[in-house]
Amino acid sequence: MKKIKIAIITGAAKGIGKAIVEKFISENYFVIAIDIDSTSGLLLISEFGNDNVNFQKTDISNETDVINLFKMIQSTYKQVDVLVNNAGIIRDNMIWNMPIEDFDLVMDINLKGTWLMCKEVAKIMKQQNNGRIINIASRAWLGNRGQSNYSASKAGVIGLTRVLALELGKYNILVNAIAPGLIDTPLTQKLEKDVLQKLIEAQPTKTMGHPNDVANTALFLASENTNFITGQTLYVDGGKSIGAGI
Repeated sequence: MKKIKIAIITGAAKGIGKAIVEKFISENYFVIAIDIDSTSGLLLISEFGNDNVNFQKTDISNETDVINLFKMIQSTYKQVDVLVNNAGIIRDNMIWNMPIEDFDLVMDINLKGTWLMCKEVAKIMKQQNNGRIINIASRAWLGNRGQSNYSASKAGVIGLTRVLALELGKYNILVNAIAPGLIDTPLTQKLEKDVLQKLIEAQPTKTMGHPNDVANTALFLASENTNFITGQTLYVDGGKSIGAGI
């Protein structure tokens, strides 16, 4: 192995996840990139090369998939320095119109999937007495109309982060969350132009963030300069979390 540090990044194929992959590779991490989209995942290999990234198609909401993933990681790499739980989906609707299937799916991926990844990585990090877990939550945990499933799932991620910081701290494992706001990703670009403009106008900065803004924060939390930060949520949202609105 050319790279000393190993980082696992979920939801790695596009948007924020891909930016995090690129940022960690630039800082000499070897990245195990996790995504359900194998086509986009293989493009990561072609872009960054086998010496920098190993793509693994994994359904993080499936316990068997996650257990098998970590068996491979343990046998092949022997260590995990950083886990970034970035994978997530949205299925927005007002609560009276939301199918229960959309609630379950969002919870399964955003919360249960993050929990499963944390559970398995904790076993490795506890044994090696070292590690960083970074959970990508969302400013939406504070509440967004039409996102009763998504907001609840991300609130759960923040609660999970705080509990794991308590449980894992004595093993030199730091657990923190990042709460992005309006970020310029393929998902936000699909919004109607007038809707997107209203969202931008609601920002104190009157701008969207960039995936690199989240990636830089993840790298900061993974660095050796943050040895006394755990159980925290860092907002990367242009100030939206302070209550600014239209």
